[in-house]
Order: sequence, then C-alpha cells, then structure tokens
Amino acid sequence: MTDHTLRHELRPALVLLAAFTLLTGVVYPLAVTGAAAALFPREAGGSVVMRGGTAVGSALIGQDFQGPMWFHGRPSAAADGPYQPRLSAGSNLGPINPALLDSVRARAAALRAEGGATAELPVDLLTASGSGLDPHITPAAARWQEARVAAARGLLPATVHALVTAHIEARQFGLLGEPRVNVLQLNLALDSLRGTP
Repeated sequence: MTDHTLRHELRPALVLLAAFTLLTGVVYPLAVTGAAAALFPREAGGSVVMRGGTAVGSALIGQDFQGPMWFHGRPSAAADGPYQPRLSAGSNLGPINPALLDSVRARAAALRAEGGATAELPVDLLTASGSGLDPHITPAAARWQEARVAAARGLLPATVHALVTAHIEARQFGLLGEPRVNVLQLNLALDSLRGTP
C-alpha cells in the first residue's frame, strides 16, 4: 500500500472522528446545558437552597443532621463518609447479609435512645438509599421524629406536626413517586420558628 493510498483510506475516518468528537463532545453538551439553564434555571443550577444570601445546601442532596433537635434523613452509605457527594454509593449489602442486619439494629437502637415515637420505626430511617444522598424521607419517618424534635426545641407537638404537614410534597403530577418530605427544607423551616439554634 502506497502512502497516497493510505492517506486516501485514513482521511474519511479522521474527518468523521473529528466531526463526531466536536458534535458529541462540544455541541451536544453545550446545547443541553443551555436548554436546561433556559427552561429550568433553578434545577440546572443545582437547586441551591439560600438562607440570608448564603448557600446552605441543595434540595437534591441530603445532609447529615445530628442531634435530637433536627429531623434526620436516611442513613447514608456514601463511600467517603455519610453524605459525602464525591463518592455517592449504596451499601450493596443483601437483605440477609449479617452486616446489614447489624447496621439496622445499631441504627434502630440509636434512634430509640435519642427519643421518638414508640411506634414501629419507618424503614427509611433504618436503611441507606441507593445513592447515599437521598434528600427526602417519607412522611411516616418525619412523623416518627416529631415528638423528639418538639421536646428538644421546646415547641408544641402540634406546631411541629403542622410544620411537617406543610412540608409533605405530593406525588409528581399526582402519580409519579411517593409523598415525601425534604429534610433540609424542613429543618430550615424549624430554624425559622425560633432562629438558628
């Protein structure tokens, strides 16, 4: 094969490689990013939650709230520590894995020691989500924590109950997903009742 023939054979392949690299690596990402920013600016920006002009988190990423005065989110199995967004992950433990059973027992004991309703613990307070960064809990999980939060903050249980009710998000379009409560938004609303603790 001569050099001329080789160049003739390689040229279409190199042109296509360059064209598709430009199209899929530059044009398409810029178009999608631009469309998202134009149509859904808050979501495209990370759904950042502001407080007093300062970013305090994202409505899409759970945070690790510790202590009886806060509503707690789902346990996190993120690889780099609880709620570390750089290494989002689930535990990948099977339902009969002894390590999973031990962790569930430990979480249940910790929740009961901290105080809360005497009713059965909601499963989402005992098991980590697939991402390890779930920002939501079920309404049942929020209800289970109402008495503890009210006692820790010196609030009337009815006040906390009403706050939780106000923060229950319905199914999307009335049929997608399950009712849920965003833990960050709920805790910020708690702070607004009596200022930051």
